[in-house]
Amino acid sequence: MSPLPLEGLTVVAIEQAVAAPLCTARLADAGARVIKIERPDGDFARGYDNAAGGDSSYFAWANHGKESVVLDFKSPDDAALLHRIITQADVFVQNLAPGALDRAGFGSATLRARHPRLITVDVSGYGDSGDLAKKKAYDLLIQAESGLIGISGGPGELGRIGVSICDVGTGITAYSGVLEALTKRGITGEGSSVRVSLFDVAAEWMTVPLVQHEYGDGGPERVGLKHPTIAPYGAFATAEGAFTLISVQNEREWQRLCTDVLAQPRLATDHRYADNGQRVAHRAQLEQELGTLIGQLTRTEFQQRLDQAGIAYGTVSTLEDLSHHPALRRRQVVSSTGATVALPAHPVQTGNTSPANQASSSGDSDRREFDGAGHRHVPQLGAHSEAVRAEFAP
Repeated sequence: MSPLPLEGLTVVAIEQAVAAPLCTARLADAGARVIKIERPDGDFARGYDNAAGGDSSYFAWANHGKESVVLDFKSPDDAALLHRIITQADVFVQNLAPGALDRAGFGSATLRARHPRLITVDVSGYGDSGDLAKKKAYDLLIQAESGLIGISGGPGELGRIGVSICDVGTGITAYSGVLEALTKRGITGEGSSVRVSLFDVAAEWMTVPLVQHEYGDGGPERVGLKHPTIAPYGAFATAEGAFTLISVQNEREWQRLCTDVLAQPRLATDHRYADNGQRVAHRAQLEQELGTLIGQLTRTEFQQRLDQAGIAYGTVSTLEDLSHHPALRRRQVVSSTGATVALPAHPVQTGNTSPANQASSSGDSDRREFDGAGHRHVPQLGAHSEAVRAEFAP
């Protein structure tokens, strides 16, 4: 079996919660060895819930396949141990409060000065400088501060995005930054500093509504299961009350929706709906008419007609629907209690096998927490402390 892309790289992570752990989880999926440094009471994400076979669903997702080492870097002996581990590392990732590691002698600039090939990654809430640098930041707080909540939800109610999207986006953005830095190091031989903040990630995602607000006719309002600038693009109930979300992207599709799906050619020539701008301007009347017509069809009949007409649509799924969705791929992980948990698969597929389920070809599969079936394990707190201390003994 061929080696994974980052096979042979070592990552040291002083991390907690979701954003930084998800970055290093992707590095582990790509073959890197990830040594996760935890305090004696562990990453607090371990206690978020116990749904994943006794582990937190968050922790199982973002930490399977890593090594857990408990140490106190404020202790001289453990600080010396951590320095010895970092000497062998390619990437150092941390998301503690700004300045915490600088005070302990493990600031990124200090580490890169000692180890010029090292790539350091600092994940923060609002960056590492300025008045907000020390402000605590978690996913929902960033959703609020960035304006993301301000444009989410329905007309009469604010709504958070239903997953920790700012954490997730920051973790994946940091991962892409590491890959760029590894590429640069391969060319120049020099390490790099990678800095990513939750707020920067969320704000960059807000580009379109912000540009519309500052340079256009105003940013989008909260419209629930509708698109603020395209119509019809939203959810409609069929005869049994089930919602199907449709998306009409151009005039050809609008014509086909009217004639082939709804058998109402008069709508296609109605001046109020002559183009997307007119349809948005007359959204209330449009959706009332479409809602009445669609409400006379069953979901099966409606979706079959949409398929035949080439109109994009999606079922508004529940979690139970997702659990049995035909497109859902799975990967198996083993919880710290020994239970097998089926998580959604790694979204990137290469070759013939999902990279998350490929065992190492270099003989170190036990170290990277694979079992004989190629399943990753969620590490118990400090499960690798003794082995790592022995490996990096003075």
